[in-house]
Amino acid sequence: MTTGRLLGIGVGPGDPELMTLKAVRCLREAPVVSYVSAHGQPSMARRIAAVHLPGTQREINLALPMEPLPELAQAAYDEGASRIGAELEQGRDVAVLCEGDPLFYGSFSQLLARLAGKYRTEIVPGVVSFTAAAAAARQPLIARSESFVVVPATLPAEQLRARLSQIDAAAILKLGRHLAKVRRVLDELGLLERAIYVERASTAQERVLQLTDLADHEAPYFALILLPRTPGVGR
Repeated sequence: MTTGRLLGIGVGPGDPELMTLKAVRCLREAPVVSYVSAHGQPSMARRIAAVHLPGTQREINLALPMEPLPELAQAAYDEGASRIGAELEQGRDVAVLCEGDPLFYGSFSQLLARLAGKYRTEIVPGVVSFTAAAAAARQPLIARSESFVVVPATLPAEQLRARLSQIDAAAILKLGRHLAKVRRVLDELGLLERAIYVERASTAQERVLQLTDLADHEAPYFALILLPRTPGVGR
C-alpha cells in the first residue's frame, strides 16, 4: 500500500486571506488535518484555517503541556507523530497546520524530524509574523546591502544586548513576559526610539505603535518588536 503524504502547511500570521492558494488547496484536499494547541486552549493555527476547512476531515489535535518541561513536550510530539503516522500508513494524506511558516519557529519541525524519513513530505511555506508586522506598520525593514536579524526575546539580557548591538535592522519575537527586559536592553543600546511594537499583526485585534508609547508591562505571545533601519511608523 502507498502511504499518505505528510504536508506541512503554513497558515500565516492570523488573517485567513494571507494563506497561499497552494496552502488552501492542499488543506481542502487532505482527508486528515492536524494541529498543535496548548493543553486546554484552542489552536490558533486551526482558527486561522477554519474558513477554508470543508468540515468533512478527520482532525488530530496535538495538545502540548502547559508546563515548560522539555521532556513533557517531547513526549507529546512522540505521541502526536504516532497518531499521524497511523493515518499515513493507511494511505491518507495529513495536513499539519502551523502558524506563520512551518519551518520558522514552527512546531512542524518536531514532527518533520520524527516522520520525514519514513513518509513522503511536502512543505507549503507561509507568511511570517515579522513581514506581516512590517506591512501593518507600513515600515520598510531593510534595503540594498543591509542585513536583518531575528532575535527571540527569551534570551538573557546580556545575550540580547550582544546580538542587537551591531544590527542594521531586527525583529524581536516571543515577547510575552520578556517585554520589560527587552525595553531595558533597547534603552541601554539607544535603540528605543527606533522600536515599533506590533501585536497580533493582520488580525482584527492588531495594534501598532512606537514602543515608547506602550504602557503595558507584558505582551501577548503574538506580539513582536521591529527595529527597522529607519525609525518611525508609517501612516
